[in-house]
Amino acid sequence: MFETIVALATAPIKSALAVIRLSGDDVFEVVNKCCKKDILEIKERTIVYTSIVDEEEKIDDVILLLYRAPKSFTGEDSIEIICHGSPLICKQIIEVCLKNGARMATNGEFSSRAFMHNKIDLVQAEAINDVINSTTREASRLNLLSLDGKTSELLKPIKTQLADIISLIEVNIDYPEYEDIEVANKNKVMTVCESLIKRIDELIDDGEKAQIINEGIKVAIVGKPNVGKSSLLNALLGEDRAIVTDIAGTTRDVVRGEANIGGVVLHLFDTAGIHDSNNLIETIGIEKTKKTIRDADVVVVVLDGSADISDEDQKILDYVKEYQPIIVYNKADIAKKKGKLCISALNNDIEPLIDEIKKRIGIDEKVFSTPALNNTRQIGLLKKARESLIKAYQDAEEDLTIDLISTSLFDAYTSVLEILGEANQIDLAKEIFSRFCVGK
Repeated sequence: MFETIVALATAPIKSALAVIRLSGDDVFEVVNKCCKKDILEIKERTIVYTSIVDEEEKIDDVILLLYRAPKSFTGEDSIEIICHGSPLICKQIIEVCLKNGARMATNGEFSSRAFMHNKIDLVQAEAINDVINSTTREASRLNLLSLDGKTSELLKPIKTQLADIISLIEVNIDYPEYEDIEVANKNKVMTVCESLIKRIDELIDDGEKAQIINEGIKVAIVGKPNVGKSSLLNALLGEDRAIVTDIAGTTRDVVRGEANIGGVVLHLFDTAGIHDSNNLIETIGIEKTKKTIRDADVVVVVLDGSADISDEDQKILDYVKEYQPIIVYNKADIAKKKGKLCISALNNDIEPLIDEIKKRIGIDEKVFSTPALNNTRQIGLLKKARESLIKAYQDAEEDLTIDLISTSLFDAYTSVLEILGEANQIDLAKEIFSRFCVGK
């Protein structure tokens, strides 16, 4: 029994229209108690114009979108109430629904029920939230591919291959008398593992790029005082976010901003210059700079293109060396450094740096239209499946018994199912009997 839940499906602001969503086994009974028309006998998906009332008092004239299970988003009987977008009216309609037997939905409960009724898998469920939170067209397009089920399709061949080899091993162990069944020898296991590891490596690579499109990357802009870090931040943002003066140490804290560069959001951090200082406030800013560098995905070191590298510059270069920084020479309008990456932040001539950042993160146009597993949970489980396959391959190579090898294969299979949210539905007997005629 799924009790009826209700929630506002549109933003809680004044607008022309709003949508209130209900879903549950007795949703038609709940809404029937507070609308002017009898909807209990309606069995098909349809639209009804009526009024919502609280006893005899009319709250609003509304449109009801009626969905009978299983032909709804949640897979249950569902109703959407389209009303006028007054927050007061929405509140009154929800209250009268609660009064007549509904309860308030918890966060994500409609999507959770869709998942429980096998209307969507876990990848699609996560994509709903990702689509809502997309900050670029490219991220939205990528997340819609997941919502449409195209990303989940990537896992089906892997899932099938693993189920095939595990089932074959189980049949060989449990039904040795059937001589016409293919033997699951160690060479076959190694071949399957090698093929799957290669495919998973491709999915991980695509996934990490897609994660960048979804989440963006952190870019720390570092350098000694007065080399043009703040000017560079302003040029990337297209606005005067940071204060720019000729006074060294003007930036004493991390200044943040976001820029969309070719469909990838750069989370930019203009840091305080790294230098020796007796000023307490500057010292705190410098410590924040060092933490920003540690947390960054890309570190950009800005040097003064009109001067030679100083001891202070060299200290910074030595400090960030382990982070594989992009080294850029600013003030190219004054002097050019032959063979170096040169820009003029003052004149907004920063394309060479943008191109280098794009090259560093490895994003091209193909990535924006390629379905990919793209969050930490999904990629983490892919990596876990890969580790299990490597273990199975090594066990086969070391000539361990086939039943021990199958343990690692089963771990890989479980990880793949966990991505889709199917791990609690494992029925190995069903997998076996669907593939082999063992009942003859």
